[in-house]
Amino acid sequence: MANETTGQPTRFGYELLRDHVIPDILGKHEDDILYWAGKEIARKFPVFSVDEVPQFFKEAGWGTLVRVSSGKEEIDYELTDRLESPATEDAFSLESGFLAEQHQIANGCLTECYGSRDADTGRIVLQVRWDETYNLGE
Repeated sequence: MANETTGQPTRFGYELLRDHVIPDILGKHEDDILYWAGKEIARKFPVFSVDEVPQFFKEAGWGTLVRVSSGKEEIDYELTDRLESPATEDAFSLESGFLAEQHQIANGCLTECYGSRDADTGRIVLQVRWDETYNLGE
């Protein structure tokens, strides 16, 4: 194997961690722990506005995040251009936790995010939902 240093993480390095190391360490609780970890990352790296979240995704190497719809207590995003492998193609817990916490910080309401892949189109949708009756500032 050639010894090359690029200064950038490689796909192989990413897959080693995401597909083998993390699942072995976290076991059956992987999704729950990664969701919590995403929320913790959001607390340590808060954005000034949720409009900055797509740029964070890009800089973190998580893919391209685009807002596709929004309502009174909801926002849906589409996630594209992300590094995927067979083990991670339907794993969105880290990203979902991060989105949930950034929106919770911004709106002050209890917030959750659910990620899914549309079976027909293959699109990844991250659905952020909050409940204004559960205001955390009161």
